[in-house]
Amino acid sequence: MEESIPTTSVADILIEALPYIRNFAGMTIVVKYGGHAMVDEQLKEDFARDISLLKFIGMHPVVVHGGGPQINSVLDQMGIRPKFVRGMRMTDGPTMDVVEMVLGGKINKSIVAQINQQGVRAVGLSGKDGGLIQASKMQIVLQEDATKPPEIIDPGMVGEVTRVNPAIIHTLTKDGFIPIIAPVGVGESGETYNINADLVASHVAMALNAGRLILMTDVDGVLDEQGRLISSIDAETAKEMIDTGKITGGMIPKIEYALEAIKGGVKKVPIINGKKRHAILLELFTDEGIGTEVTLR
Repeated sequence: MEESIPTTSVADILIEALPYIRNFAGMTIVVKYGGHAMVDEQLKEDFARDISLLKFIGMHPVVVHGGGPQINSVLDQMGIRPKFVRGMRMTDGPTMDVVEMVLGGKINKSIVAQINQQGVRAVGLSGKDGGLIQASKMQIVLQEDATKPPEIIDPGMVGEVTRVNPAIIHTLTKDGFIPIIAPVGVGESGETYNINADLVASHVAMALNAGRLILMTDVDGVLDEQGRLISSIDAETAKEMIDTGKITGGMIPKIEYALEAIKGGVKKVPIINGKKRHAILLELFTDEGIGTEVTLR
């Protein structure tokens, strides 16, 4: 027979969570959902339950999701090899078609269905719905050598957020719905842009004046040279670690967007490992938390 948790241990967990539940009541929390947590069946179910619990206790969760592995799978079937620069997917016309189909269709509706099964109401949105996410074409600037001019890279149909119109989100949350947002934006002429989900989540959190922006990834957070978790990192330390190559790859834009969100009024931005079961609850409702909190100083 499966061993159960002693009743006193359950009570201790609930007592530890109580002040956080009280403080978070009525708070808007934006969660960027991505990585392994979106493909592992158990973790997908855990995520749906966690988000539903936040709603049941009086919080206002808003989910912005990625879908990199799923997009790569479809591109692979089409014989298209994905390419990334500084965590951004290089996006030509055929790739954009796949991105919009996978993100705004299959993935978005799957997340909505799983959360609805938990007894709450979720609604799927694209950034194109109601003019939610307005965007312009992004250019990537690489400065690998300070003695040489920067390299300007055209990533194709990749956008950066110019404006978030939160009216549709406010309407949905007011009526008790959980918005599930696919990170696709629209340009001035109606063109569609693929936008990094961390970037969208950051701007959505700022537009909503969110109390928390949680960035889910596949690692514990920012690690030191010994591979130990850094529980808190400020802007100066983060810049130093990026410049010295201690923070690399997709973690760089996560740090940058986290700092931008805090400057824009978001109260706290933790980066957590979505491969851990119930990672959101562990971060929000325990004294220790499980990730790296990004701070300005």
